[in-house]
Amino acid sequence: MIRLTRQTLEKYQVLIYFVAVGSGLLVGMAQPMWLGTLEAMLRPVLALLLYTTFHQVPLAHLRESIADRRFILAAVVGNFLIVPVLVAGLAQFLPGDVAIRLGVLMVLLVPCTDWFITFTHLGGGDTRRAIAFAPVSLLLQGLLLPLYLWLFLGEALGVAMVWREMLIAFGSLILLPLLGAWLTERWAEGEPRRRGILGRLAWFPLPLLAVVVFTIAATQVNLVAGSLAALGRLLLIFVAYLVLVGLIARGLARAFRLPTAQGRVLAFSLGTRNSFVVLPLALALPPAFGLAVVAIVFQSLVELVGMVTYLWWVPRRLFPEAARSAAQEDTTWRGALADAAKLSGQGEHPPLPTRSARQAHRLELSE
Repeated sequence: MIRLTRQTLEKYQVLIYFVAVGSGLLVGMAQPMWLGTLEAMLRPVLALLLYTTFHQVPLAHLRESIADRRFILAAVVGNFLIVPVLVAGLAQFLPGDVAIRLGVLMVLLVPCTDWFITFTHLGGGDTRRAIAFAPVSLLLQGLLLPLYLWLFLGEALGVAMVWREMLIAFGSLILLPLLGAWLTERWAEGEPRRRGILGRLAWFPLPLLAVVVFTIAATQVNLVAGSLAALGRLLLIFVAYLVLVGLIARGLARAFRLPTAQGRVLAFSLGTRNSFVVLPLALALPPAFGLAVVAIVFQSLVELVGMVTYLWWVPRRLFPEAARSAAQEDTTWRGALADAAKLSGQGEHPPLPTRSARQAHRLELSE
């Protein structure tokens, strides 16, 4: 019998998320009367998810994380310089429908500022850096999204509309949960009993993320199912995007000499997009742009499955701890040999016998 612990949940988290996606799709198709309730609970649950995630982070050290200019620069270069170039290339394979193109551009050009923090935490990344980058990211995408759309499409959405949704998202999904986490940490300072209560919140991020995944899958399945003809090519583009940005994150981490945990933040930041923010923007467009909504919703579903895969791919293949440990061991071994050689040259220690010398010595003894 499997004992239920946090480690057990994290071990089976990929399976849990896949079950959540599958269950959400089934509920969305079989119980459409539930969809209104599920849609209404999505943002509150997401805010609660981020509140519990923020509690796993020593918020007192956020200032030094923001001051880490090398990481912030790597994240900005990746999200706001390299990704737009990649999206420009992928856009060449999009259908000619301007609504679909608009939806894809809107969702791929803006990095996520909410649940990527939770995925970073679950994927073993540096959550403090993820939180520190979120406001920087939100500010830059609010400034740059209208410019990007003008460059790509020759049309600009209303800057006021973009900023309004960005500010609402930041306030409800980042600022309030972060403030709540800070206040409750202050409430528990110096009180072991209160600290124990807050310690139990460490159980919550994983199951709450499963609830969010379930809710998105359930509420958006019918919209996506009604536009199947347009989705085949979009699926290939969104999957290609996830694969390519994962490799880009590894290259950026090496170029900027980031540690493993920060490289994982880059991967989750580049891989997740801000569909929760741009979807209200798309819904505010005229009815003729309905396919833009479909493209954004479909991307969020593909991203769900992609992030579940990232939870395996990022820590085990792109940024594995074992690779770093092996490199450190190799460096230590080489350093030890160099020191031994140096000492032997100074007469302080005899040189280490080679393997062939030891074998020859054994032969002499046997004779």
